[in-house]
Amino acid sequence: MEFAQQPILVTGGAGFIGANFVNDWLAGENTPVVTLDKLTYAGNPDNLSDWRGDARHEFVRADIGDVAAVNALLARVRPRAIVNFAAESHVDRSIHGPEDFITTNIVGTFRLLECARAYWSGLADAEQAAFRFLHVSTDEVYGSLQPGTAPFREINPFEPNSPYAASKAASDHLVRAWHHTYGLPVITTNCSNNYGPYQFPEKLIPLVIHHALVGKALPIYGDGRQVRDWLYVGDHCAAVRTVLRKGRLGETYNIGGWNEQANIDVVHMICDLLDAERPRGDGISYRDQVTHVADRPGHDRRYAIDAGKIFHELGWKPRESFATGLRKTIRWYLDNVAWVERVVSGDYRDWLAQNYAAR
Repeated sequence: MEFAQQPILVTGGAGFIGANFVNDWLAGENTPVVTLDKLTYAGNPDNLSDWRGDARHEFVRADIGDVAAVNALLARVRPRAIVNFAAESHVDRSIHGPEDFITTNIVGTFRLLECARAYWSGLADAEQAAFRFLHVSTDEVYGSLQPGTAPFREINPFEPNSPYAASKAASDHLVRAWHHTYGLPVITTNCSNNYGPYQFPEKLIPLVIHHALVGKALPIYGDGRQVRDWLYVGDHCAAVRTVLRKGRLGETYNIGGWNEQANIDVVHMICDLLDAERPRGDGISYRDQVTHVADRPGHDRRYAIDAGKIFHELGWKPRESFATGLRKTIRWYLDNVAWVERVVSGDYRDWLAQNYAAR
């Protein structure tokens, strides 16, 4: 098989964004995918159920920090690219238990880079030139913005404010260093807040949808005026494909939705859409379930992404507005109640109790 037809390796491919990327890739591309995932609480093989038995997809349960397993996998499947989604990714969890974030996001990324470097070094010259290591990161590495301040650009300094953001900033630095020191052909993307199908219901949008439908309180941190730039996950997947195909080596590309929204406004929009799509039996708006809780430590006030570089260099821009993306998301959750119920496990309930009970 020619190297251009070799599979891509997607790490963290059973999680929210990774699974959407794998599903999106296999629906539109001819080359196969090997998915590697440790299957922590947020990794769910059901997210990839459409491809069971399909010869173009292989699932491997392993940790990116397991050097022996990763080396053996690279030698066996000979991927033409690694797309690294593997990460611990929830700010609140990082506050309660930062060590997992250091282990996966820093040590795990280091070990994956070393495995990739050894593999890449053994390729023929043409294959080395074609190989890519694409590292998927977050806008939270840049810190917090004040109202009216220009959105984050790729030249902004890193100012992470949570253990999660600090661990991702460290991983970004490692990726950059492995390119400049060893020549590893890397590209990094930093995305804004994703939403869409298959998102674990600890994050704001799926949590509010689920809680609303089962009659629970809709917890909002502080005054709810924290602002985020919201990116529909399908748009993010398209951007990553574009960067993988056309991105310049050693570069960073910010991927944003051009959709700044305050958290409280997002919650109200969800409530209004649910009022229309699945009204409460008593006729009262879901807004009645909104409950303000004490803010979390070090809560960044505003994130916003300037996605001008990826548009001007590579021609990508989001297709979904926040209104259209949110409507698609809500309809997916309404149509996939069985998936939600399987995900809402004891681990999830224990997490909610730990995080919100004392607020």
